[in-house]
Amino acid sequence: MKTAVMAFSGGMDSTSLLLRLLREGNKVYTIGFNYGQKHIVELERAQMNIDYLSSNGFQVNHKVVDLSSLMSMFTGSLTSSEDVPTGHYEEEQMKSTVVPNRNAIFSSIIYGYALSLSKELNTKITISLGVHSGDHAIYPDCRPQFYKSLNLAFELGNWDSDNVDLLLPYIDGDKESILVDAIESCAKLNLDFEIIFANTNTSYDPDKDGRSSGKTGSDIERILAFNAIGRKDPVVYQQDWSEVLSHALSIEADYMDKIYREKLTELQYQVTRNSATERAFTGLYDKHFETGNYHCICCGHLLFESTGKYNSGCGWPAFHTEDVNAKISRIEDYTHGMSRIEVKCSKCDAHLGHVFEDGPLQYGGERYCINSAALEFREQRNIR
Repeated sequence: MKTAVMAFSGGMDSTSLLLRLLREGNKVYTIGFNYGQKHIVELERAQMNIDYLSSNGFQVNHKVVDLSSLMSMFTGSLTSSEDVPTGHYEEEQMKSTVVPNRNAIFSSIIYGYALSLSKELNTKITISLGVHSGDHAIYPDCRPQFYKSLNLAFELGNWDSDNVDLLLPYIDGDKESILVDAIESCAKLNLDFEIIFANTNTSYDPDKDGRSSGKTGSDIERILAFNAIGRKDPVVYQQDWSEVLSHALSIEADYMDKIYREKLTELQYQVTRNSATERAFTGLYDKHFETGNYHCICCGHLLFESTGKYNSGCGWPAFHTEDVNAKISRIEDYTHGMSRIEVKCSKCDAHLGHVFEDGPLQYGGERYCINSAALEFREQRNIR
C-alpha cells in the first residue's frame, strides 16, 4: 500500500485532497496546525471528517501540532486583532490574510514527519499538499516555484530524502476543479459529499457558532465554486444560501467589471459586457484567414479554430463550427424587434454575437456571426 502524509486543515482543498489520496489507495497520515488562527473551528471540522471516514471504514492517522505560541509573534489578520477583510479574494486588501512564512513552516514539519515515518515504516512516503493556482495572486507561498525551491532545500538538508516525494495534484487547478475531483472521490469511495463538505470550514471569519460569514475572500471563492458546479454549499452560513450567493455574485461582477474596464478597449468592453455590435465590415477578423485559434477577449477561453471559419460576406467573422470544448452558451434574444439566438462565452458570459441557420449545410447549417471585438486570435506555429 502507498503511504502519504498531508496537511489537513479542515478546509475545502485539504478535505478534497484527503479524499483523493484515499481514492488512490493510500494509507494517509494527516497533520492539522493550531497556529492561533481566528478560524480555529476548522480543526474541529477536520476531526469531524476523520470520525466520519472512520465510521465508513477509512482509518486516517491524524495529529494536531500546536504552533500558537510561536506564531503569535507573526503579523496578519488571521492571527492578530486586525479585522479580517471582506470582498473579492483577489483584491489587494486580502494580502493581510497572508501569515508570514506559514506554508514554509508547515511544510518543514510535514517533511520531517515524512522522513521519520519512512524510517519507521521502511517505505517511501509521498507528501501531498492541496495548494492550487487560484491562490497564487495573493499567497506567494502557493506558487509552484516556491515548492520546487523549498523541496530542493529539504532534499539538500536531509539524509534519505530520496525516500520522500512531493505531490501537488491541484497546483494547476482552481476551487471548481477541486470540488469536481471531490465528487469523483466520494462516488468511488461511496461517501456522502454533502456530509463531508458540511463538515468543513473555509471562512476566515466564522461567528461564535462556527457559521461562515459569506463575506471574506475565502468565502466568496468557495461560494462561487459551488455555484459553478451547480450545487448549493452544504456548509452553514450566517444567512440563507440565496443571500450569500447573491452577495458573492455581486462581488465577483463588480471586481471583474474593474478588470474588464482596465483590460479592454471601449469597443471591446461595450460589445462583450453590454451586448453592443461593431459596425459591419469594420472588424479586425472579418477577412482574416490565418491558421490559429480564436479565444474570448475577456477570459482567453478557446471558442473557435480557424478551420471552422469561412467567408460568409455578412460583414462579421463567420464560423460554421465552434471548438469541441467551447460549450458556447445560447440565449433567446428578442431585442430590437427581432427573434435571434445570442451566443455568449460559457466561462465569463461575454457577449460574442448571434448564431443563425444559414450556414454551410455540410457543417450542420449554422453560422456563428461573431464580433471581432469579442475575439483574440492566437497564431498556430509549427514546432520543428
